[in-house]
Amino acid sequence: MLNADYRPLSYYPLSLWGWQDAIKAVFLDRVNIVSEYDKTVKSPSFEIRLPSVVSLKEYVRPARQPAFTRFNVFLRDRFTCQYCGAHDELTFDHVIPRSKGGATTWENVVAACSPCNLRKGDRLPHEAHMMPAQTAYQPSIADLHRNGRLFPPNYLHESWMDYLYWDSVLEP
Repeated sequence: MLNADYRPLSYYPLSLWGWQDAIKAVFLDRVNIVSEYDKTVKSPSFEIRLPSVVSLKEYVRPARQPAFTRFNVFLRDRFTCQYCGAHDELTFDHVIPRSKGGATTWENVVAACSPCNLRKGDRLPHEAHMMPAQTAYQPSIADLHRNGRLFPPNYLHESWMDYLYWDSVLEP
């Protein structure tokens, strides 16, 4: 699904709709069909080719700041433990532990694998001799889009390619 300006609303996760939602939006006149699959769906009185790319008729203004979510923290940190570089068993780690007054904010949370998180425990990074690879920061939407392009979905239909700019840099 694309915004009215033909950009995806989100790159990662890619803004995808199921075929039922796409057809419903077509009938409600909320979207334009940009591209179609070869497959059709039929009812006793109607037949339609399945939309593969749709664009909203009304522009949706993107959020100015990304939501603070576990997924977005992992995306900011490129799905990498900030202590050892592992990619599995990722968890949240409070750089300054909550038990020592640390807040659950962009500036105090990093992605950490479970073994590193357990090893660090409720100690400060210098006490545990575990410094994060990068300083925690609040990313922009462009930062998350840029990182999201490093992790394209497992399946990309050829009709989507003209609307996905995996290698380009998104303007802020």
